[in-house]
Amino acid sequence: MNEIPEVIRTIPLQHYLFFSSALFVIGIIGVLTRRNAIIIFMCIELMLNASNILLTAFSAYRSDANGQVFVFFIMAVAAAEVCVGLAIIVMIYRNLRSTDVKILSNLKW
Repeated sequence: MNEIPEVIRTIPLQHYLFFSSALFVIGIIGVLTRRNAIIIFMCIELMLNASNILLTAFSAYRSDANGQVFVFFIMAVAAAEVCVGLAIIVMIYRNLRSTDVKILSNLKW
């Protein structure tokens, strides 16, 4: 059990910060520029995973399990989001035959 934090500590914390921020920025760009709802959900998951990487790295560097507990809860929320989100996307696709987000403006009152 103690071997895993030692392996994580061999890589400097700045590398984890850079990698996590790069993934988060890629996710933000994907959410803001894409029109396909499935791609948008994948980019949101990428942003959540970027925060998970950072929380795990900080947790390992501080030798504290609180960050890993937060990662567990974030993964549980992400799984629930995927279930609900994909169900909504499937119903939209059945009705409109498209997953384009711009077409969803037709569903307004």
